[in-house]
Amino acid sequence: MIFTNMNLRSSQIKVIIGLLILPMITGFVSCKAQVEPTVSKDGTQTFYGEKIDDEGTETLDEVIIKLKDTEEIETKITGTVTSVCKKKGCWMTVESETGEEIFVKFKDYGFFMPLECEGQEVIMRGKAFTEVTSVDELKHYAEDEGKSQEEIDQIKEPISELKFMSDGVILLAEKEE
Repeated sequence: MIFTNMNLRSSQIKVIIGLLILPMITGFVSCKAQVEPTVSKDGTQTFYGEKIDDEGTETLDEVIIKLKDTEEIETKITGTVTSVCKKKGCWMTVESETGEEIFVKFKDYGFFMPLECEGQEVIMRGKAFTEVTSVDELKHYAEDEGKSQEEIDQIKEPISELKFMSDGVILLAEKEE
């Protein structure tokens, strides 16, 4: 055995082998493959994450009213994408018809949105809630969004904002004008 000349005890050898094998095992377990998007037969919808349907959707404005009486809501929301992470599409901001916005992340980083989906309509399923976002996190998102250093430096206070953890999104095809 390779450890015989190193004057190691059996228990020490087991610890060394365990330390060498552990990163490989955790790497295999923690690497979750991203779900590839699928397109509907007629090409009008692209599905990200879990495949969902459009039944039972609510507007973001309806959900905002409900969140005044509860901490979180499992729902499907419709809205328009106003911004998306410019690095890999790992978050987006969605706006209601009245201009209210909600910050959206994707469950377990299981899927990302296309970087060029701003202005498109979405239907998303998941959990809506209100949460305080720290200054560091706000600066990180501003950087992801491609904002200037001057804009990033102006972020000085945490904010309470609407958030959504989505397990599935339907990106609707852009409407022909």
